Amino acid sequence: MRCINVQVVNFSSPYKGGIVVKLNELTISDVRKLLDNREVTPRDVLDDTSKRISEVEGRVRAFITLTSETAYGMADAAGEAIASGKSDLLTGVPVAVKDNMCTKGIATTCASKILCNFIPPYESTVTGLLSRQNYVMVGKTNLDEFAMGSSTENSSFHTTKNPWNLDCVPGGSSGGSAAAVAADECIAALGSDTGGSIRQPAALCGIVGLKPTYGRVSRYGLVAFASSLDQIGPITKNVTDAAIMLNSISGFDYSDSTSAPVDVPDFALALGQDIRGLKIGIPKEYFVGGMDKEVEDAVLAAIKKIESLGAFVVEVSLPHTGYAIATYYILATSEASSNLARYDGVKYGFRAGGKDLLEMYMNTRAQGFGPEVKRRIMLGTYALSAGYYDAYYKKAQQVRTLIKQDFDNAFTQADVIVTPTSPSAAFKIGEKATDPLQMYLSDIFTISINLAGVPAMSIPCGFTEANLPIGLQLIGRHFDEEAIFKVAYAYEQSTNWHTRRPSL
Repeated sequence: MRCINVQVVNFSSPYKGGIVVKLNELTISDVRKLLDNREVTPRDVLDDTSKRISEVEGRVRAFITLTSETAYGMADAAGEAIASGKSDLLTGVPVAVKDNMCTKGIATTCASKILCNFIPPYESTVTGLLSRQNYVMVGKTNLDEFAMGSSTENSSFHTTKNPWNLDCVPGGSSGGSAAAVAADECIAALGSDTGGSIRQPAALCGIVGLKPTYGRVSRYGLVAFASSLDQIGPITKNVTDAAIMLNSISGFDYSDSTSAPVDVPDFALALGQDIRGLKIGIPKEYFVGGMDKEVEDAVLAAIKKIESLGAFVVEVSLPHTGYAIATYYILATSEASSNLARYDGVKYGFRAGGKDLLEMYMNTRAQGFGPEVKRRIMLGTYALSAGYYDAYYKKAQQVRTLIKQDFDNAFTQADVIVTPTSPSAAFKIGEKATDPLQMYLSDIFTISINLAGVPAMSIPCGFTEANLPIGLQLIGRHFDEEAIFKVAYAYEQSTNWHTRRPSL
C-alpha cells in the first residue's frame, strides 16, 4: 500500500564554489558557516541534498513523503532572511521530520493506513519553532506504525533499509530519520523516543541520537503513542549538531501540559569542557549474558577511553533493571490502547464501510491498523480491564517508581551513566519480524531511561567485523543534558567513529 505520492525531482550537479563540495555531507555547524559567510545559498544546500535523495532514496526508502516544492519555497525564504541579517541556528538547513509530528498542510500519516492522507490543520510546536528559524523541511520520514517497533519493518508503506547494509534494518521506530541522516539525505532530523526509538536507530546507523529529559521539549503536535513516555529529540551527524538542534527545540510550551517550566541553557557551551574528575557510572546489570561480544568489547573500550580523558569510573547498581521490559510493555500498551481509541473512522482518517455504526468502527480499525498496533492495543486493553488493572497497570506504575529511584540513587555516585545502546548491531530484515518478544528485547538497554524520564544520548563507539556501527549510551540526571554533552563531545573528539560514512 502506498497512499501518498512522493515527489522526486532531478537536479543539476552539486554546487562548486572554488572547490568541489557536497553540501549535503556537511554538518549543521559547517553549513551555518558557509551560509553566514555568503559562500553558498540555501538553494545550493538544498540542491545537493535533493540530488542525493534522488540518487539513493530508491534503495534506502527513508521517506514517506518528500516535500520538494515546499522545501524550495522554504529555502528561498531562508535566503531572504540571511540577506536581511536575520540568520538563526537552522536557517537554510535541510532537516527531515519523523512522520508522527503534525505539519500544517502536509500529510502526517504515522506510517499507518488509518491516517493515510491525513492533512493536519495545525503545526506541532517543534516544527513551528524550526519554521520560525527558517529551516528547510525536505520530507517526512518513515517509522514503525504509530512508532510501535524497533526496526521500521512495521510501517504500512514500506521497510526502510540501513545505509550501512541494505539487507539490515536501520532500527526503529525513528528508522527513517536515522537512515536519512546516515545516508546524507538531510543534514539532521527529528525523531521521537518512547522506549529507545531515537537512540537505538542512531546506534544501528552510526550517528548521534538524543532523548531529552521528559518535559524538556514540547510534545504538542506529536501523535501520541504512550504519553508519559514519548519525547521528541534530534538525530544528527555529530554531538555539536545535537546541541544546536536541542537549543532550537527546547523550552516551555503552554500548549503541552507535560512541558516543564525550566530554564534552557545553551547546550553548546558544554562542548569542549574538561571532563577530568567527572564520575562515570557503569551499571553492573547492563553487562550480562546475551550481549553481542563485539558490542561489549567496543563499549568497554569506549569506557577505557573516557577514563583516559580524566574521568573516574565507578560501579553503580540499577537493581530493578530486570523488570523494565515487563513494566514498559504494560504501561506503554495501556497508554496506546487509550490514545488510539480516537481512530474510529468518524472524525478523520481512513473509514471503512459497514451496515451500521458499530460495524463501521470494527471494519475501520481492523483494516486501518497493522498487526503490531493491534497486538499492543489488545495487550493494553487487557491490562486496563476490570479485574486486571490492579494486578498489571497499578503494579507496573509502582515498579516504575522503583526504577526511577534506582537512577536517583545511582546519580548520587555518578555524574553520567554509560551503557551499551543496543545489545547487538543491526540485524537482518525479517530476522525478528515473526518473534515479537525478541524484537522487544532490542530495547532492553533504553527502556529504563524512558520509565525514569531522564535524558540519554547514543553516540558511535565502534564497528563490527561486518562493518556495522555500534552505539554507546550516555545517561544523565533530570534536566542535566549538559553533563551528557560534555562526556559525549570529549569522547567523540578523541575518536574518529563519527567521521565514517556508509558507501551507498
